Amino acid sequence: MNFQQYENVQDFARIVTPFLEKNEDKFSLFLGVLHRIIEGQYETPFMATIEEEGELLAIFQMTPPHPLNIIFVRENRMEDSIALSINELVKRAIPIHSIISVKEWAYAFADKWKEKTGQRFSVLMDQGLYRLDKVVESLEMSPGTWRYATDEDGVLIEKWYSLFEEDTALPRTLPLEIKKRVKAMLDAKEVFLWENEGKIVSMMKKARPTANGVTVSLVFTPKEERKKGYARTMVAAGSRELLKEFQFCVLYTDMLNPTSNKIYQEIGYQKLIDSVHLGIEK
Repeated sequence: MNFQQYENVQDFARIVTPFLEKNEDKFSLFLGVLHRIIEGQYETPFMATIEEEGELLAIFQMTPPHPLNIIFVRENRMEDSIALSINELVKRAIPIHSIISVKEWAYAFADKWKEKTGQRFSVLMDQGLYRLDKVVESLEMSPGTWRYATDEDGVLIEKWYSLFEEDTALPRTLPLEIKKRVKAMLDAKEVFLWENEGKIVSMMKKARPTANGVTVSLVFTPKEERKKGYARTMVAAGSRELLKEFQFCVLYTDMLNPTSNKIYQEIGYQKLIDSVHLGIEK
């Protein structure tokens, strides 16, 4: 078995892309981030594989400060791959603050990491990954209409971005960085808004497009507008629009939030895998 770290993203992509494209929905996060690395949007990505006699066993990707994304291509070799990868990560002093993976894989890695380093993991988000191919036709919609966000909506979206991080217990982003990210989203026409009687009541974002699919993210409704069906309506309308261009949509949900899981299933989203985001306790 050989642990290979890559500095050249094209070399890495050539090895991992065939597998990722065969599993485009399940590993859309890994593939979408890889596309962004290729586009030069990340300066210091970590990319690595484990291979044996030309066979791909595991792949790793990290764009600090985001989590280390781990995929075990050959589950029957997972134990050996975990042992080798942890030894190499520690030996190379690769700083890891969190990991994201299929739940079973993440916990298997975390247990061995704790044995090796003494560092524990805590659950940052227990997630479900869902896929949508068609919006349920009979879905009841809340009043209003959707539109793309414009520069005039920037201040509101910046506020909601911060509130979204607060609601989901994500690491807080500095206001200047939020402003920069929102500007990029607006320039790329990635933000959808639901508006009722002239008031913006919900939003969602298009993220990480791949050859056939796209991710729905940043779904947010302010507290005063919740329990009115706006989030479900926004995601249904936005997803329907995205399906004009893509074969499928995917999204991650918080499994500890039964409401969000229920509304996405009502739209037509079906669970693909259980995933988990684990943080390393210092």
